[in-house]
Amino acid sequence: MQFAPTTCNGQKSSHYNLNTQHTSAKSVSSVPSAVQTFSPSLSIPKSTKKMLHYTISCPNPANQLLKIELLIENIETETLELQLAAWRPGRYELQNFAQNIHSISIKGFYEKKVAFEKITKDCWKVQVPPSRTLQITYYYYAHQMDAGGTWVDDKQLYVNPVTCFFAIVGRENEPCEVKLQIESSWQIATGMEVVNQNTLRAPNYDALADSPFIASGSLQHQTYTCRGYNFHIWIQGECAPDWTKIIHDFERFTDIQIELFGDFPVPDYHYIYQILPYRHYHGVEHSNSTVCTLGPAENLMEPELYKEFLGVSSHELFHTWNIKKIRPVEMMPYDFTGENYFRTGYVAEGVTTYYGDVLLGRSGVFTEKQYLNELHNLFKRYFDNHGRHNQSVADASYDTWLDGYKPGIPNRKVSIYVNGAMAALILDLEIRHKTSGTKSLDDVMRMLWERFGKTGIGYSDQDYRNIAEEVYGDSLETYFRELIDGKIPHEFYLQKLLPHFGLELKINHSPVISESAYGFRT
Repeated sequence: MQFAPTTCNGQKSSHYNLNTQHTSAKSVSSVPSAVQTFSPSLSIPKSTKKMLHYTISCPNPANQLLKIELLIENIETETLELQLAAWRPGRYELQNFAQNIHSISIKGFYEKKVAFEKITKDCWKVQVPPSRTLQITYYYYAHQMDAGGTWVDDKQLYVNPVTCFFAIVGRENEPCEVKLQIESSWQIATGMEVVNQNTLRAPNYDALADSPFIASGSLQHQTYTCRGYNFHIWIQGECAPDWTKIIHDFERFTDIQIELFGDFPVPDYHYIYQILPYRHYHGVEHSNSTVCTLGPAENLMEPELYKEFLGVSSHELFHTWNIKKIRPVEMMPYDFTGENYFRTGYVAEGVTTYYGDVLLGRSGVFTEKQYLNELHNLFKRYFDNHGRHNQSVADASYDTWLDGYKPGIPNRKVSIYVNGAMAALILDLEIRHKTSGTKSLDDVMRMLWERFGKTGIGYSDQDYRNIAEEVYGDSLETYFRELIDGKIPHEFYLQKLLPHFGLELKINHSPVISESAYGFRT
């Protein structure tokens, strides 16, 4: 593996500071009461064009209840169903967001009350009134501060729409408009179309659900360009970023990723960060953005946290291709009402975990020593988990829906992130060794992008295996049987392959009896 610094297409990328100074943010509750009691029916005239209108406000940030008003016009059915998501893409477990809905009220254009009933844990059936218009008002408890949550306080509105915006069953393809009742001085960080200072628009519900946003008066914002694509970096939080260093490093790992695939899926991309005052680490991918939460804020530019900042950013950028566009066939399209079982978590998350770090090395953002240290940490996480003797990484893809994001019982399961990354490393080394360095896992990912990502066709587990064998030039039946579907110890492969690349695997057993003999730390 070779590591060399890169720049965006060999040229210095342009970047400029739009607003790097904190501005004083007033509480959303300071919006005049006349605005807080805004009624969509009074402000949005009825029309024949179908569009869903959402209005967001926070009358009292202290109780963290987000007020959401939804106007639905031109209803042609006698009943209508409001569906809230049970999970969100990027975290393959049921989260049951409906548990955060505090109360719902519904009226018509003329009718003061409209009958409705709850028919599942997260779906409501509404009787459509004669006016053919519904005005739905509900309150959502916005108290989850992580990369996939929704949070409100007196300094910001942070919303992941998939957690709290109703989908209208049968009208998911209609455009959606979101109006924010915010201070005129606030900025909005989002990948959605910004129509004006407080209005956002998405072409359909899927795009809306996939477009998180932060509205705040203290956002910091810078941009850079790479190979003709525009990248935005938004930071919310009390921190002092070294923008020169950040832009320089982001340019390099962005360039190497675009070089790998040949082009970028979207013209504009937004990194959205919540930099928190306490220790935290989380990232979630979206089609043209990512939200990452890290902390503590005061240590952002310190080597350890800055390394994590780069790592999660590179990982999430790679997801723009791998999972957002190169998507498993089982998720074409997403079904937000329940589990979306798929067998290729080792590709979606494992390959991404592998490339997130290795491309930081190839681009020169990480030194070779820094990358090998990350590889050491990956190995340690793999060998420390005795669940590797009990479960295959393919089966682990199903079990993310069971207990994939919590410890679970001892030594039962493996991680699609860790074990998937190990399997990706071994496949990359196998291909490079077999082809004398003329081909690699890069070629596999490019072919997935060309054949599936660009065409909008979902890939299957067999599709991935077929492409890997096409690049390898021979059968990989043993690799997939032993490392993906089976539980063969990875060290057998690593000890054979690593010496061809100037590396050696040494396994030292812990001198602590509880660790080496019983597999737990005290």
